[in-house]
Amino acid sequence: MPFLGRKNVSENDALMWDGDEYRPSGRVAGLDGVGLPSSLTGVPSRRLCGSAECANGWTAPWRNRRRPMFEGEWGCSGRCVLAMVRSAVQRERGDGMELAAPHRHRVPLGLLMLAQGWITHPQLRKALDAQRENGTGRIGDWLQSECGVAPEQVARGLSMQWGCPVLTTEGFSPEAMALVMPRIFVERFGLLPLRLAGARLLYLGFEERLDASAAFAMEKMTELKVESGLVAGAQFQAARDRLLECQGVELKVESATDKDALAARMTAILEQKQPVGSRLVRIHQYYWLRLWLESGAAGRIGSLPVTGEDVVDHVFTIGAQA
Repeated sequence: MPFLGRKNVSENDALMWDGDEYRPSGRVAGLDGVGLPSSLTGVPSRRLCGSAECANGWTAPWRNRRRPMFEGEWGCSGRCVLAMVRSAVQRERGDGMELAAPHRHRVPLGLLMLAQGWITHPQLRKALDAQRENGTGRIGDWLQSECGVAPEQVARGLSMQWGCPVLTTEGFSPEAMALVMPRIFVERFGLLPLRLAGARLLYLGFEERLDASAAFAMEKMTELKVESGLVAGAQFQAARDRLLECQGVELKVESATDKDALAARMTAILEQKQPVGSRLVRIHQYYWLRLWLESGAAGRIGSLPVTGEDVVDHVFTIGAQA
């Protein structure tokens, strides 16, 4: 299990923070020594096509074709790349079903804080009345504005409600973290990459509630273990604003009419860009395709880019989803 402790790290690595230490609980994919993780670039000595529908394999007509690479597999032709992408899209769609964690009943935040003795009955009633009269707003916000409850106390209550740690923004580098994910996810889903611990752990902060789907997608995309936690509202907003001011990876947002059109468009991008590595993950309604255009595009920490150069993000929706 990951834990926080004290550890000094190299001053040359701007992504690290010397307040974190991570002891891995399992094996994580290694690096290939040239910049990108081997799972993104590993091509067998006998160049076997990654498509299950391929009729050509590694035969002579395609032996000089080295790209594109998609999720660690090589496609010997555009048709085979299309088959590989279609399979990945189907995987991320979950056969048309939205994958969701089993519903877990949680004690309402106000009752939890009342049971802990952090607020009084009159304070809770005042906050609930304000929320009801206005018809909007979170109870934690009303406890702060109407009853003077400290933001840190609300964050502590939320952490107990969700069974997760309260994270701080100490060690947060907005320039480095802006490269981790497309800004559209930061804007839409109330999450924020905070920092790295060691070389295998990414801390992901949430403003109000944990999002297991987003955390799992980040693990697949970055090849790092993700530790999720809540960040107090004011700290979260300040860090979010700083990150959104920084230059991230080039982002292109598109919409496709259906899953077949989506796969065809992704294949066209792969054939045009000829990346040395690429990967697809889904975060709710968004399909995120990241392309590493050159072998030095990623650093030696998972598959995270060290700069915005030679990396491109494409984010897609299907139909009217937005």
